[in-house]
Amino acid sequence: MGKIIFYEDRNFGGRHHECMSDCADLHSYFNRCHSIRVESGMFMVYDHANYMGHQHFLKRGEYSDYQRMMGMTDCIRSCRLIPMHRGSYRMRMYDRSDMAGQMMELTDDCPNVMDRYRMSDCHSCSVMDGHWLMYEQPNYRGRQYYLRPGEYRRYNDWGGMSPRIGSIRRLMDL
Repeated sequence: MGKIIFYEDRNFGGRHHECMSDCADLHSYFNRCHSIRVESGMFMVYDHANYMGHQHFLKRGEYSDYQRMMGMTDCIRSCRLIPMHRGSYRMRMYDRSDMAGQMMELTDDCPNVMDRYRMSDCHSCSVMDGHWLMYEQPNYRGRQYYLRPGEYRRYNDWGGMSPRIGSIRRLMDL
């Protein structure tokens, strides 16, 4: 169970909208978003409807000036609740599309993909267990991409602009 509240103004002011599940189109609920409060759970927010565009991970907490803190625009158009996962985490990354080429298997966080696997490009992957967050740069920096269990045959299937991956983290109850 999760709960996120979007506010049009900074410091939790103005019109607001509460979500407790996925919402593919938030446009009709508010015009802009300058602050966010995550009361419970973890969420991904997107700057386009239907879970498209730039993604950003939010855990429980207050984001009084979301635009300045996260470096995103005031345009939040969809959000996805990240379900709690208890159990093991397992993901396979491939250096070619369609699960081809060299394969690396992950079961824990990886702050630097290049150092650990001598690979920085991930063209496809398969998430067998758990929910993961990929980052374009090492040490969990840069653009973020949320991966749920399933197959991603090309990097644009997870919203990637390029196959470059710098680090990967498991999304656990924080």
